[in-house]
Amino acid sequence: MARPSTWSATRGAPVHDCVLCPPLRFRVNAMAGLPGESSVLARDAAFLLIPDVAPLARGHLLLVTRRHRQCAGAFGAGLWGRALRWRDHVSRLYDAAYGGGDLLLLEHGPATSQGGGACVDHAHWHLLPGAPGVRAVLEERGLPGVPAGHAALRARFRAGRSYLLVEEEGRATVHAGDGVRSQFLRWAVTAAAGNAAGGAQAGGPWRWQETFGTPESRRRFQRTVRDMRRAAAAVEAARR
Repeated sequence: MARPSTWSATRGAPVHDCVLCPPLRFRVNAMAGLPGESSVLARDAAFLLIPDVAPLARGHLLLVTRRHRQCAGAFGAGLWGRALRWRDHVSRLYDAAYGGGDLLLLEHGPATSQGGGACVDHAHWHLLPGAPGVRAVLEERGLPGVPAGHAALRARFRAGRSYLLVEEEGRATVHAGDGVRSQFLRWAVTAAAGNAAGGAQAGGPWRWQETFGTPESRRRFQRTVRDMRRAAAAVEAARR
């Protein structure tokens, strides 16, 4: 994928070969025989909440900017605050769906094209229920983290440094991302699952290209949609 211009990445102009921008936004869904626009779980003027097309676990979601932004390090303060409110909303959905609001938040933050292990140079957060242990995997790989917030990510992005963002058990850290393999955080999730289960292969395949469109992946996608819609109805009923 061609690198978006700086103006495109930071100001929101569409990048027409980006698979998370119109008109290609749901092309991969169609390739896998999965619903596209109709699978959007929630939206506002800035974000879409959608199921991952090759979910690592039931409940695996993406929070995607509607306009093209390169990563969360490119967000202004208002957009960052809105993204955090979405994170909190997903925590409530997980609590209603799975009996616990703990979540794992991950971002490949590309300051350069496909930097930080990103496949797509369009801002999106991966959100999964529970799933601690990713930070430990990164640290074992020689990628220690420091406390993360908007200012830390923005500083790295402006300096041209790609990053890895991990939030688990309520604590966010940012890790160096320059030079890591493609889909590195997807690999780290499966490695953490393997560590928890006592076997390196316990997490299964991790590259989305290996699993999307398979019967098990399609079932996870469909169950995620069902779980989240039921949870959203429960959260709304409780709010009323």
